[in-house]
Amino acid sequence: MGDATSGTLLVVPARLHHERIASPAATRSLLLTHGIYGAGANLRAVARRVVERRPDWGIVLVDLRGHGRSELGPPPHDLAACADDLRALAGALGGVEAIAGHSFGGKVVLVAREQMRPRQTWVLDSTPSARPGLGDEANTVVRVLELMERLPRTWPRRDDFVAAVVADGHPASLAQWLAMNLAPDAAGTLALRLDLAAIRSLLADYYERDLWSSLEDPRFGAIEVVVAERSGTVSAADRARLAAAPPHVHVDLVDAGHWLHVDAPAAVVELFATRLP
Repeated sequence: MGDATSGTLLVVPARLHHERIASPAATRSLLLTHGIYGAGANLRAVARRVVERRPDWGIVLVDLRGHGRSELGPPPHDLAACADDLRALAGALGGVEAIAGHSFGGKVVLVAREQMRPRQTWVLDSTPSARPGLGDEANTVVRVLELMERLPRTWPRRDDFVAAVVADGHPASLAQWLAMNLAPDAAGTLALRLDLAAIRSLLADYYERDLWSSLEDPRFGAIEVVVAERSGTVSAADRARLAAAPPHVHVDLVDAGHWLHVDAPAAVVELFATRLP
C-alpha cells in the first residue's frame, strides 16, 4: 500500500493467529513458533508443561504467516517479513521478553532478534548457516513441497491425502502431520490451506540466508541454541563454530531427532524451565 503524500511504501504485517498459555501469575511472555508446514499448536504440550514449572512466564504459541490460522500477508514472503509479523504481534501484546523458534522458525527469530532485542532468543535445532539447496533431491522438506505442488489441492477424505504422501515414500507419521494442514472448504471437501508459492519463497530465503553475524552479535540479547543430536540440521561445522561462540550464546545438546519437542519433550521442558530468566 502506498502513502499518497510521501510515496513511501508502507509494509503491512500479516495478522498472526496466536494462543497464550499462562497462569494468573504470569507477568512476561515468550513467543514460541514452529517450523515450515507446522503451526504453533505443535508445541502446545511443551508450553503447558513449561508454564506449570515457571508460572511467572506465559507462552504465546504463534502461527507464522501462511501457516495454521494466520494470514498469508503481503509479499515478499521471506524471513524479514515473518520477523516483522512477530515484532508487530509482540508490540500489540506487550510484555514479550523472549522469543523462540524451531527449525524454520529458528531463523525467523534470529532475524526478529535484531529489531526486537528481547532478553533471550531460543533457536531450536536450526542452523544459522546458508544452505542453498532447493534442488537437493535428498532434502525431505523440498521433496514434500514438490509432492504437494503435484497433488490436488482438495481431497474428499483426509486418509486419501495421507495415502498419497505415503505412496511417495514418506513415513505415515509425516503424512498424518502434513494432513493437519487440510481444512474444510465451502464445497464440503478438505482443502490444503498452505499457499505453496509462498512456502517456496519462504524456504528459498531460509536456505539462502547466513545469520551467523546476527547470532554472534551480543547487542541483541542472550541466545539459547538447542541442538538435536540425532538430526543433521546443525552440521558438524556448525557445532564447531557454536562451540567457539561468544559468551552470550549458550548451547545445549538433546538426545533427539529434528522433532526434539516430540522425541524428547521432557528435556526441552527442562531447558526452558531452568534457562528462562
